[in-house]
Amino acid sequence: MPELSFNKNTDKQETAKVESALLYAVWVSPSAICGQKADFEVGTSFVGFGAPVEVTVRIDGGKKIGTVKGVMRCDRFRDEIAIPEDLDPEDELYFEVKLSKNGLKGESDRIPVAPPVVIKNLKWSASEARRGDVLTLSAEVEKGIGPGEEVLVTIREYDAGGVHDKIVELPAVVKDSKIELQWEYEYHEDTDEIPTKEEKEEYGGSYNPPEYFFTVNYGGAVFGKKQESKLLVFKDWLDIVLADENGQPVADAKYTLYLADGSTRDGTLDAEGRARETDIPPGAVRVEFPEFEVIDPFEGEE
Repeated sequence: MPELSFNKNTDKQETAKVESALLYAVWVSPSAICGQKADFEVGTSFVGFGAPVEVTVRIDGGKKIGTVKGVMRCDRFRDEIAIPEDLDPEDELYFEVKLSKNGLKGESDRIPVAPPVVIKNLKWSASEARRGDVLTLSAEVEKGIGPGEEVLVTIREYDAGGVHDKIVELPAVVKDSKIELQWEYEYHEDTDEIPTKEEKEEYGGSYNPPEYFFTVNYGGAVFGKKQESKLLVFKDWLDIVLADENGQPVADAKYTLYLADGSTRDGTLDAEGRARETDIPPGAVRVEFPEFEVIDPFEGEE
């Protein structure tokens, strides 16, 4: 970054002139895989928010591959470009960056072109998960990755708005043209924070339980970003215990559950005043015992 110095009086308004600069132009992807997209980033200083930027990708030697245009935001521009399928794996790619209004230009580093990679049939071993379940994640390698090579599997929680939270990253090794690993499911958040159907309807939405998908990353190419693995749905469970004012279990009492998705479920306690409800939608649950007036021991306390 350019050095700045200011040695005038600070007791009155002064004007300081700063110069814009291109700090870096780099590939984020380690290689350009034919048929996939490669990420790049440009960093600047003092070019102004919204300054136009143009990136032209070329084969080492000059042939143009494509151009991406955009604007700088907070002195940073990050985007991606599609890599043609017919490039020679012996080639290398670089990009030229130009900020015309600032009079700046420069070149990036070089990355190698890699043969096409195809990963398909991403899938979970089950469509639903419960706490402690061990799930198998699998995918098939059709081309481009040899036996013993490593990929990175990322599990994300699905978000309808597109902001998919990363849950965990797991390395996996390709064997017999397959990717396979196991993951033990555990929900680490507070289910009380999952909005109920009624709460969602206040804002025009609908209840949706936590759902998950996974992607496979090889050399910067990410497969499964459109939830090709299908969505894994979290199902929860609930233990119910009812005792009288003396602490004795209330046997055979009937109950009704009011679940987060708006549905209800009826049941009966056992001889010890207990019941377990499985495969319920996660979130806040209200339990009522129609035959009894249940007193909250903490009612009235601050």
